[in-house]
Amino acid sequence: MQKNSIIDFKALERELQAALDADEKYKRENAAKFRAVEQRVASYEEFRGIVLASHLKPLERKDKIGGRNTAPWNCHCTLERAPQEETTNFSQEKPPFQPETSAEFYRDWRRHLQSGQERYQALLQLGATKLGSLFHTDVGFGLLGELLAALADHVRPADRPRVLEILHSLAHTGRFALNLSLLSPDEQQSCQVLFQKLQAMSIAIPEVGLSQGERGPEDGQPGGFWEEDGLLQELLGLYQVD
Repeated sequence: MQKNSIIDFKALERELQAALDADEKYKRENAAKFRAVEQRVASYEEFRGIVLASHLKPLERKDKIGGRNTAPWNCHCTLERAPQEETTNFSQEKPPFQPETSAEFYRDWRRHLQSGQERYQALLQLGATKLGSLFHTDVGFGLLGELLAALADHVRPADRPRVLEILHSLAHTGRFALNLSLLSPDEQQSCQVLFQKLQAMSIAIPEVGLSQGERGPEDGQPGGFWEEDGLLQELLGLYQVD
């Protein structure tokens, strides 16, 4: 009886530590799930990846890419201690933005295109026809506002014909009216700013001194200044801009 009544404190400590680790893991993964929902991930695989990587910590200022790594970067997946001489190389190159499906667009748009300028150039690169094909069924909840913001912040007079064609293509995607009605106040403001800039460009173009013949079609875009202006008027109605 005396032996059975002895408390094994080491065993209790191990059980307590295991319980604390399990509780910490639950809280960490639960917080990751909420972050994934807020980020509007494009697929279940991306959602699952965020949760599984919730234990990883971001690099600190003292960390150097390509420098000596004294600890395994992913301790949950490494069975043996990594040698001190082992280094982890991170690729600086981003994969080309060439989505073939709307799901690929959602994933790469949020994962690889961080700045507004990158997003703007990606939209111009894809062009109106490709975007219309990708979003034939639906642009997707929350994405239309991001597309409009990228265009509004970086549109240039030289890109005006292509931007008009992109807007025209997006306006003819599935459930466009619903997506337009779900824009946030900030996104609605971006839409207003975008069309104000496009209208200002239409006023400024004649001052350059080009003749009407010199404002002809470019690269399959709308045929000349006056056709662009007519398309702009149509888009003002489609996007419900006053």
